[in-house]
Amino acid sequence: MKLRLTVFQNLLVPVVVVVCWEVFGRLGDVPPYLSYPSQILAALWHLAADGELFGAVVVSLYRVTAGFAIGASAGVGVGLAAGLVRGVRNFFDPLVSLLFAVPKIAFLPVFLILLGIGDPSKIGIVAFSCFFPMFIAARHSVSSINKLFVWAAQNMGASRHTLFFRVIIPAAAPEIFAGLRISLAHAFIVLFAAELIGSHSGLGMLIADGEDAARFDLMFAAILAFAILGFVSDRILMAVRARVLRGAMLGTEEKILA
Repeated sequence: MKLRLTVFQNLLVPVVVVVCWEVFGRLGDVPPYLSYPSQILAALWHLAADGELFGAVVVSLYRVTAGFAIGASAGVGVGLAAGLVRGVRNFFDPLVSLLFAVPKIAFLPVFLILLGIGDPSKIGIVAFSCFFPMFIAARHSVSSINKLFVWAAQNMGASRHTLFFRVIIPAAAPEIFAGLRISLAHAFIVLFAAELIGSHSGLGMLIADGEDAARFDLMFAAILAFAILGFVSDRILMAVRARVLRGAMLGTEEKILA
């Protein structure tokens, strides 16, 4: 009963907004560039029926997956190293502090010049964007580990290999997964912008084509597809986190609210 009430509360405002949007759209009380929901769904169905949507989703999903995997892996590796090794920390901390605040899409022209207008430049800019939040999360996760855990393992004769994989990694995992979630969001945001600016394929191109042709229903349909793709990817990551961490979230506020 409590779960049903929570679901109802979460869906109440979005449903009311969508219904009002549909009603006022059919009455002609919204601007013509603000296509109402039934028009957007019809355009989405049209894109899916002729196969254009599937091709765009495959291209965008490939780019975001490859870029996220490369950038997140590099961020985790370098971040953990920075948290454990002073020399690595002293080198990367100032560099990350300098570049983190810069919008990563500003580097797209550099990637386009170096890698061309195809997939490599999109994957490169996504990986570059994912690296920074992942580095910060991994770096902080190591520095915030309770030192008692490390001392206890060392006193029991744990080797460096055992200490790293049996103490440091498990203790850092919750924050690493938080960083992965942030990096995944960055990946979709940057890919969206990159495909709008310089691309001949992908969901971003569909959005740009819809805007150029004043087909705002197609534009919103592609945006909706992008949102669904991001939402599903986030849910998959959350499911993986729940399985990997298992009982690590027991007793936390997030577990209680879930």
